Amino acid sequence: QVQLVESGGGSVQAGGSLRLSCAASGLTFRWYGMGWFRQAPGKEREFVASISRSGDSTNYSDSVKGRFTISRDNAKNTVYLQMNSLRPEDTAVYYCARSVNGFAATTGFGSWGQGTQVTVSS
Repeated sequence: QVQLVESGGGSVQAGGSLRLSCAASGLTFRWYGMGWFRQAPGKEREFVASISRSGDSTNYSDSVKGRFTISRDNAKNTVYLQMNSLRPEDTAVYYCARSVNGFAATTGFGSWGQGTQVTVSS
């Protein structure tokens, strides 16, 4: 059973930073690309960032590119999302997800964490 557990969410003022972590178990972590998604109130879940299984390739949505950085530590079975220059529109529940392959994909994620709330005030 794949388990993904996010942590690191919280409240921050606009312009601030947060680092999210996702601890994975129940899978051979290094085989899979990993991603972060978010869902704001009243909106569909949207892609944020992803990283290939080795960490040598990343992918970002236009809305976060240049502000967020995804990384992974395969020895710790953990993927991170460093969020800088946060904006109120970044407010959402952030979810960690496992790709069905090893790529930095935008679609095709088969397992999801429970989510962690990020709130950015203006």
